[in-house]
Amino acid sequence: MADPIGSSYVTMLDLAKLMYANDAIGEPIALLAESNPVLQDANVMECNTVNGHISIWESSLSGGTWRAFNQGVAATKGTTKQVTDVCGSLEKLSDVDVALANSSGNPAKFRSVQDNLQISGLNNDAAEAIFYANIKVDPEKMHGLAPRYNSLTTGDYYPYVASARGSGSDNTSLWFVTWGPLTCSLLYPKGSTAGLQKIDKGETRVLDTPGNPYYVYETQFIWKLGLAVIDPRYVTRLCNIDISNLTADAASGTDLLKEMVLAYAKRPAATLGQSVARTFIYCSKTVWTYLWLQSMNKSNVQLQQSNAGGQPFIMWNGIPIHVCEAFATEAAIA
Repeated sequence: MADPIGSSYVTMLDLAKLMYANDAIGEPIALLAESNPVLQDANVMECNTVNGHISIWESSLSGGTWRAFNQGVAATKGTTKQVTDVCGSLEKLSDVDVALANSSGNPAKFRSVQDNLQISGLNNDAAEAIFYANIKVDPEKMHGLAPRYNSLTTGDYYPYVASARGSGSDNTSLWFVTWGPLTCSLLYPKGSTAGLQKIDKGETRVLDTPGNPYYVYETQFIWKLGLAVIDPRYVTRLCNIDISNLTADAASGTDLLKEMVLAYAKRPAATLGQSVARTFIYCSKTVWTYLWLQSMNKSNVQLQQSNAGGQPFIMWNGIPIHVCEAFATEAAIA
């Protein structure tokens, strides 16, 4: 039988794993923290209504009339539609037995380490939700990118979905995203606060499994988060990249650099009044690796190396390519 205490609550064994020989508490190396720079890249803005964020799209345009003398002109109109996005609430509790924390000799440091572990997990959850959360399946969540850009033939978003023609269930995607208040943005509810909220609840009385009371130091984490695609033309998905068929020289399988050109060409040829300065490419580490390998076999190299703040990264035609470990293997999109 699984141990409910050891799996859900901090134990003396967890404390022992953090202690050095001199009884000082160490900081664990974040081996399980994923690389998800999408959380740092994204624009964040407040919803424009109490219940969500409304984007207004053109749904039809009417043509004019070439008028001759003594001839009237018919009245026409264009039409619009509203698209509403909502926020979900990602929450977590961290409970540490008061006696256990005090026995560490530094209860504040011990709690801080436990809280940081919780935050790493929440960051991973949020990044995954940005791409994959689907309110039609899980109505308590936000609505991510993949459930919108999920068809090559139908819907509002299909003109901006390109296929690398992979098949089966071991595919992945590469995304072009332009973040901004008029393109694509993360959301937080009207009248609330952006970002992850960490609330120290202090000493809290709880019950063990038989129902006996004891006291814990409790920290509550609340992250109210949504996503609005205000202008769908500024997000493009290159889907159906068959992972098993990728090769270093692109002689067979997916030629990533070629497919990226075809996918990017689905975006507007002009900026259309929107800033594209905050455009990023997101892909898995596997795709990122093969992009680099394939570029080494090209005479006209489209990838460039750069360095920001001491952190090296690669760019495609000046657009930063960020590895996002939230990506899962995907079934082929039709």
